[in-house]
Amino acid sequence: MKAFLGIDLGSTTTKAVMMDEAGAILGRGITNSRSNYHLAADIARDEARVDARFTLLDRALEREGETGDEAVQFRKRLLHRFRKVQRLVQLASLREEAVKEAASARLSQYGDGLVPKVREIFEAMERDWRRPKLSVGPSSDFFRDQAAGDYGRLAEKHADRAVPFDALMSVFDKVIIVVENARMDLTFEGNIRVALAECLGGETPERRAKYEAAVAQAADAPLDLVRTIGTGYGRQTLPFAKDDIRSEILCHGLGAHLAFPRTATVLDIGGQDTKAIQVDDRGIVTSFQMNDRCAAGCGRYLGYIADEMNMGVHELGPLALESTRHVKINSTCTVFAGAELRDRLTMGQRREDILAGLHRAIILRAMALLARSGGIADEFTFTGGVANNPAAVKALRQLVVENYGERTLNISPSSIYTGAHGAAEFARRATQDVEA
Repeated sequence: MKAFLGIDLGSTTTKAVMMDEAGAILGRGITNSRSNYHLAADIARDEARVDARFTLLDRALEREGETGDEAVQFRKRLLHRFRKVQRLVQLASLREEAVKEAASARLSQYGDGLVPKVREIFEAMERDWRRPKLSVGPSSDFFRDQAAGDYGRLAEKHADRAVPFDALMSVFDKVIIVVENARMDLTFEGNIRVALAECLGGETPERRAKYEAAVAQAADAPLDLVRTIGTGYGRQTLPFAKDDIRSEILCHGLGAHLAFPRTATVLDIGGQDTKAIQVDDRGIVTSFQMNDRCAAGCGRYLGYIADEMNMGVHELGPLALESTRHVKINSTCTVFAGAELRDRLTMGQRREDILAGLHRAIILRAMALLARSGGIADEFTFTGGVANNPAAVKALRQLVVENYGERTLNISPSSIYTGAHGAAEFARRATQDVEA
């Protein structure tokens, strides 16, 4: 099967989308961006390949006649177990590096007490990660975020005078970078057999045989990656030919059009910039505006706020929704955000109200860009990572109604992949043009 890949190298996350010859999405992949964009692109590509295999598994299950609720539940179990295998492989690597770091000369002032505590923390993490668990509240897709939250919680529990919390966290901060920057065996073919063995208990022999056959078909099907197009903040750092690079504006415009064909206006809030885009009925950009000079009001700004509050970025939006009133924020400049945040908290203002004000201030900046690009037409599509933030969406809906009246606002659950989707479509079309 021929496949086409789009890679969107953002300042905070790198996304990949793989498409087939018909333009259907086969798979998506995402990872934290790093200073090494080559590695981030490789990992996002690997994740998209894995996701594509699960799409091929769905097609294989259909061919085997397994399309009912039992097959749906099997697929969910298999994906859950597969992701667990991936996470445990990464956790084992993190533990190995952490024990080495704890025993290093750099931390020798803590004597023999640091290594046992680090081991205890990772043993507890592994026990917890192996248990089946229900998702409660907001969570992150990234290994780093999940590991940091669990490690930090356990570090607080195990810290004492001899081995303080800061020493335990110093170990984690040093080694998480090492593990993130290593490509491990996280492929479909490398881990699916392990996951499958855990999912077949209790199945009838006939259904078991069909599931095994479908998994084998998905694992063995050839995926011929014909062309890759790169876009995003870090696109110029990749070893792509000039003809294999497209601007973020073009890719987000086309990607939004593919998801919602009636789209006329697109707002993308990413990690480093905000883009207001107008497109025609073919997804071709007719005008646009971008924020200038800094990342104020973008994803990195929210990341800085999350760090100041010792929270995950994914927790900010839900907490802001608990606000009872907006606190007016004077500046969305990242440089001054920490100081203003601390001042507000010292004055006794609630975190929820401060965050609600921050989200409104971010969207106000975006509204100014939209006005300069040509306003908001119906339909209007919100893309980028911030589109998954419920407080930002709430503020946007309110401000659009206040300034333009009722508009159809499109937000895809996969909005963060919009740029990569557009890039993949450019790759597919370019190949069709050559063949024609």
